[in-house]
Amino acid sequence: MLATMTEPLHCHLDFISPYGYFASLRIEAIAARHGRVVAWHPMLLGVAVMKVMGLKPLMDTPLKGDYVERDVRRYAREHAVPMKRQPRDAVMNPLACGRALAWANRHAPQRAGEVVHAIYGAYWGEGLDLSTPASLEPVVGETIARAAGGEEAAALLRAEVDASLAQGVFGSPTVIVDGEAFWGVDKLEQVERWLERGGW
Repeated sequence: MLATMTEPLHCHLDFISPYGYFASLRIEAIAARHGRVVAWHPMLLGVAVMKVMGLKPLMDTPLKGDYVERDVRRYAREHAVPMKRQPRDAVMNPLACGRALAWANRHAPQRAGEVVHAIYGAYWGEGLDLSTPASLEPVVGETIARAAGGEEAAALLRAEVDASLAQGVFGSPTVIVDGEAFWGVDKLEQVERWLERGGW
């Protein structure tokens, strides 16, 4: 039954997440192999992890932070992913980027994927700080960058974050396939098997 469906693969991500970056480079090819498209959704780890779950940021967690640092670098080397920013570099405020994507989803949905790739490429690939709408302008263009500084974009991001929490999303990336959530870049192979088999 699930195999005949054409619902998009809903990819929830936070731009400060290196694993979200990695997944963004692969999920569209997976979707295309199964006649699907990707719907991109901004989420905020600061809300889901720290406020809702009450946990520390990943890199501040003893033992786990050191592992993640090695894991991220190892993944980037294995897959030849451009990555000037390193896991322990200062983390930007992700609100402007999240708002840019939320605004694009409402007003220019055909550009959502382009926005995701441009932001991830600039932030993780080139190591740029994209904390402000002004810093986003050369990355996503004047229209979306300026919109990211407005109240509408802020409200649209809040709605996206609330919707992601209502669906049980707590990590980046999370891919929701026909109502089934898969968390983590390491689950992309399972997403592919799920699509191939029509679920199980």
